[in-house]
Amino acid sequence: FGTVYSTNLTPDVASGIGAWSFSAFQRAMRDGLSRDGRHLYPAFPYTAFTQTSDDDLQALYAHLMAQPAVASQPPETKLAFPFNLRPLMGLWNALYLQPGPVAAQPLRSAEWNRGAALVNGLGHCTACHTPRNALGGERSGQAYLAGAVVDGWQAPPLGALSRGPLPWTEAAMLQYLRQGHHAEHGIAGGSMAPVVQALAQADGVDLQAMAHYLVSLQPPAPVVDAAALVASAAAQPALLPGQAQRLFEGACGACHHDGDGPQVLGLNQPLALNSTLHADRPDNLLRTVVEGLQRPAFPALGHMPAFGHALDDGQLVALAAWMRQRFAPQQPPWADLPAAVARARTAAGIKP
Repeated sequence: FGTVYSTNLTPDVASGIGAWSFSAFQRAMRDGLSRDGRHLYPAFPYTAFTQTSDDDLQALYAHLMAQPAVASQPPETKLAFPFNLRPLMGLWNALYLQPGPVAAQPLRSAEWNRGAALVNGLGHCTACHTPRNALGGERSGQAYLAGAVVDGWQAPPLGALSRGPLPWTEAAMLQYLRQGHHAEHGIAGGSMAPVVQALAQADGVDLQAMAHYLVSLQPPAPVVDAAALVASAAAQPALLPGQAQRLFEGACGACHHDGDGPQVLGLNQPLALNSTLHADRPDNLLRTVVEGLQRPAFPALGHMPAFGHALDDGQLVALAAWMRQRFAPQQPPWADLPAAVARARTAAGIKP
């Protein structure tokens, strides 16, 4: 659509929101209208913030108004025609804006309703985890939290459509949201890393409510033995000798082993349980290998060097195919890995 620059939210009167009343702030958050009546673009996720309660909006307003005022005028937003015609946003809102907040569901617990409000409102998880149509509107129905691609990273499906080998528990989801990792699901990387950095500052009760709501979206799942999955994957190397296995052992094996080696640069999570290896797309795995983990959500997670310069495209294809078969043998091989490698290199800006 073009380039949207975020606005100055400090209480500077001339260039920020210092002259905004709470009513004007509330209208922007719920209706997508600026103080002067102009339509805001949904890069500012008012379509989610409209679900925020009055109490939370008042708290947000008070927090922003308590910050130091900074005189700073951002560049002008530049969108392609016809998206640069702000009045057309009225039609867009008629299609995709569902005014809120949504009434609590009486048959659900207070914790569930709080979690739903946070996930769909302030947390706006759908902004990344729900696919969008050609006009940038979030799809509805079965597409809710069904996963999408953002900045070259796959935001995986949540809840009922999760592709991970193990179902989420509330304890696992809470740890992931608060600490950015869980042994049965993997580590938050890419676009999710700054999200968990922010969530770590949230109230524990709110994080528990979010975990409760997200896990409630899962259908009943059979009991899966995590240890058996890891053991099954560990039995694969003897069946898969060759260049790809040597690549893994040379580039990855020092840190990613089956528990029979030292902890080197951070956590050694079982790759056989990592949702990235079980995903329907190889993009997250390849992005991680190509550019590494340069800015982990928390130092304890560890850093990972980038291998995009050291490995050529053929080696990346072979490595990804081997890792899929080695650590997710119950999943089908990924299709068109060369194209996925090209996407990863383009998104990361790293050439061989």
